[in-house]
Amino acid sequence: MGAFYVPLDDATFRSTEHTAGPWSAESQHLGPPSALLVRALERLAPRAETVLSRVVFEVLGPVPVAELAVTAAVLRPGRSVELLGAELAHEGRPVLRAQAWRISRGDTSSIATDPAPALTPPAACEPMELPDAWRCGYLAAMQWRSVSGGIFVPGDASVWGRPLVPVVDGEEATALQRLFTVADSASGVSSRLDITKWFAINTDLVVHLHRQPEGEWFALDARTTLGPDGIGVADSVLHDRLGPVGRTAQSLFVRER
Repeated sequence: MGAFYVPLDDATFRSTEHTAGPWSAESQHLGPPSALLVRALERLAPRAETVLSRVVFEVLGPVPVAELAVTAAVLRPGRSVELLGAELAHEGRPVLRAQAWRISRGDTSSIATDPAPALTPPAACEPMELPDAWRCGYLAAMQWRSVSGGIFVPGDASVWGRPLVPVVDGEEATALQRLFTVADSASGVSSRLDITKWFAINTDLVVHLHRQPEGEWFALDARTTLGPDGIGVADSVLHDRLGPVGRTAQSLFVRER
């Protein structure tokens, strides 16, 4: 089935049709490019026994289904805590930036908060049906199962997703990369608006993790809150098969079409 990206060299990638979002075959859903930048952060001056605890993405413009360049740098070095940065650019123009805190791992198992109950496992959930017009690009390159609600049911939703293709051709994606292919979909699955009449476009994505994710399936227990001033927030609790792993938040630009 291919991959989201084909490497052309260590820092340049050709986007495939699997990255395309539901609105245009020429622009990407933010899931694949988020995962590509997380891959760059994982590989940046790697140190054993460190983990990413928070990643913030700033959307600088549409990410085209095209050739993209990835750069990454340590912005603030540190022994226990360091700040990393990564950027995705098309023809020299930045389209997506990420910053992440990387923290040295410690043993806090004795004081860890009791986990919330795990969601109904994906095998016990109904497949989420997509209209024929949306069975392409990113949505078709993912497997979706609904605990409750979903993309075409307005309101709060709990949805499992997993990528059917690797992030980069020829590589097995890490659990963290697979999680980030799903994380940006919270605003879509929990939308309260008729998508044929309203825009609700996220300008960012913030992911906080309290433990490192495991496995292939990741769920969004998501909700969207709309304000009176043309803005909103979509947030979710992120789950793997064992239970919650973190939270997401997205700022929304809301306008009538």
